[in-house]
Amino acid sequence: MQLGRHISGQFNAELESIRTHVLAMGGLVEQQLSDALLALHNQDAELAKRVIKDDHKVNAMEVAIDEACARIIAKRQPTARDLRLVMAIIKTITDLERIGDVAAKTANVALENFSNQQQPLLVSLEALGRQAVRMLHDVLDAYARMDVDAAALAYKQDDKLDAEYEAVIRQLMTHMMEDPRSIPNVLKVMWSARSIERVGDRCQNICEYIIYFVKGKDIRHLGEQNIDDLIR
Repeated sequence: MQLGRHISGQFNAELESIRTHVLAMGGLVEQQLSDALLALHNQDAELAKRVIKDDHKVNAMEVAIDEACARIIAKRQPTARDLRLVMAIIKTITDLERIGDVAAKTANVALENFSNQQQPLLVSLEALGRQAVRMLHDVLDAYARMDVDAAALAYKQDDKLDAEYEAVIRQLMTHMMEDPRSIPNVLKVMWSARSIERVGDRCQNICEYIIYFVKGKDIRHLGEQNIDDLIR
């Protein structure tokens, strides 16, 4: 990604450093979510506990990057493209931190006791989570290159995630009606599914920040068709 060139080489270095840290945070969040789903699949309590424990690393990275952005604003007083980049970074790390919280919630579900009859519920939740991980991976790839075309494509993946989520909810509702005793565990899966569905919304937000930085346009609430028209 071309950040542009400034009279101060130090300014370039500061912007590049922050961008690198955002990508590192994104990589950690993606790994956390993947590990939480693996713990769910294998009913691996140790891995689930590790995901929950490591959530503090994501939180610490958010704080550190936020502080670095505040220093740049105070010291460099960025304008135009540079200011858009800093603002996009501040918003991005907030969404990444929230996705990290989803990983921890999913890991907590992996620590619950589910009967053999309830295992299909976990399989459905894992499939939903894998779809979210793929979307997050593509969004982070677009972010690394600040590629608006890739961001627009990733943005549209939320439709698939929403459809998968609705299918999971229907399955959960059916299971509760057939076996009322399963309601407590089904509700835990349902809450986790809702959190995972929100990952798609967070990823869409990051796509919007990419387009905002590159195009200088705030495309929130425009819808997919208007986004396509904008980036052409």
